[in-house]
Amino acid sequence: MAADRIFGAVVTLVALAYIASATQIQTSFLADPVGPRMFPYLVGAVAAICGIFVAIKPDENPDWPTLRTFGALCFAVVVLVGYAYALKPLGFLIPTAITAAILSWQISPRPVHAALAGLGLSVGLFVIFKFALGLGLVALPAALTG
Repeated sequence: MAADRIFGAVVTLVALAYIASATQIQTSFLADPVGPRMFPYLVGAVAAICGIFVAIKPDENPDWPTLRTFGALCFAVVVLVGYAYALKPLGFLIPTAITAAILSWQISPRPVHAALAGLGLSVGLFVIFKFALGLGLVALPAALTG
């Protein structure tokens, strides 16, 4: 129980530091309608709420994941870091489709369903972010679009 309380406190402190660092994001007069700070604020707020919940109500008898689960989590982190680096040169659609398909395959190892989930998430998120939220996303790499 003490480990859960310490973990919850650390997550809460890191989330608050993340929110504080998001206040330093520079905005220009040509910023997106949502603004560049809103997403980090939301992520930090959700993380802080989760950390507070874990600190207040820890699990009495936690089951630790197996080594295989830790390996899958490390693989997912590597995929997401690669996704972050691939967004700028490759645009939004291709890296999002590949990343979503890989992560979907990790959840349920059915290749066809994972590929369809990746494509659907990529196109669906692009439509939401580009047209509903008005974000300035680039769909494909410049080499493909000319």
